[in-house]
Amino acid sequence: MRTSKNETIRDDHCEACGAVVSEGRNGCQRLFDQILAREFGDYRFGRLHRLTVDTYSLQHPEQYMRSGKSFVAHLTGVCAAFEGGDVVAINQAVQRWLNGPKVVERPEEPPPGNRGELTIVYLDGTTDAADHIKRVQEWARSTWSAWSAYHDLARQWIDRAITESLSR
Repeated sequence: MRTSKNETIRDDHCEACGAVVSEGRNGCQRLFDQILAREFGDYRFGRLHRLTVDTYSLQHPEQYMRSGKSFVAHLTGVCAAFEGGDVVAINQAVQRWLNGPKVVERPEEPPPGNRGELTIVYLDGTTDAADHIKRVQEWARSTWSAWSAYHDLARQWIDRAITESLSR
């Protein structure tokens, strides 16, 4: 597909995450929706559902991390999964911290194509729940590594959320 005389957009990859997928961004979204349906439909595949959503969001921040609050929620969700102790408690503290009229300035995200070596395509076609869980973790780890410049910020937000949660 051409957008101008000198610029061509490929329709076989997602412009946000770089996934090689038919119909580009729309095909990537469709694949994500199919994986979510599997996770909702079979609890064995859904054990890391939150991590699936947070990881996909980090690879598609223009759509899923538009506000400062959603940026915080998804970034800290992946951080908690890899660096936190009680992931559920951390995510709940962050949710409480973000609840209400709080304004959080939204940072700029990494540019498209620099959001992880693995994409949602890595999960496509898994038929075994254990393999799916393993692949979600590997995909999320790849994405988290790509966001390394934001690790300290995620940790600061988690610390702030926990501190404010304890002081209530």
